Amino acid sequence: MILTGSEIKKYLRKGDIVISPFNEEQLNPNSYNYRLGDILTYKEDNGEYKTITIPEEGFVLYPNRVYLGHTFEVLGSKKCAMSLIGRSSTGRLGLFLQVSADLGHTGAEHKWTLELVAAKPIRIYPNMIIGQISFWENYGEATLYEEGYSSYSEPQISKYEEQFMGHKK
Repeated sequence: MILTGSEIKKYLRKGDIVISPFNEEQLNPNSYNYRLGDILTYKEDNGEYKTITIPEEGFVLYPNRVYLGHTFEVLGSKKCAMSLIGRSSTGRLGLFLQVSADLGHTGAEHKWTLELVAAKPIRIYPNMIIGQISFWENYGEATLYEEGYSSYSEPQISKYEEQFMGHKK
């Protein structure tokens, strides 16, 4: 069952959900709006990625590229599974978020890597509200997820890309 905004606040107060920093103005009826942190972009000339701190004047994302960002906030729960999704306001501008990996497993608490794909050039800004997270109660015995990418709080490239293609962050 999805948590309502008032339940998200209750779980947050009890320590069953982590949203840090928390801003009540970002709370929705069934989700919380998260902001964008830094991004990684692929350097085609040498097969590596570089981290970009988004300048105040913004940074343009171009089509036919995948950018990796991260949430500004630390988000997670040891009681709930999560879904990280885009917002209709940015989707209508042609910015797609979490194209393939929107499930946040119970137990993961960190800044989440975001998959950003632009259908047309779009300017993004530091700490802009870019997506939303919803929290879902588990049905059945929950096992805490403590593997994979859950220990990272900065954008992470695919383990497959590092292993099989030789690309580096």
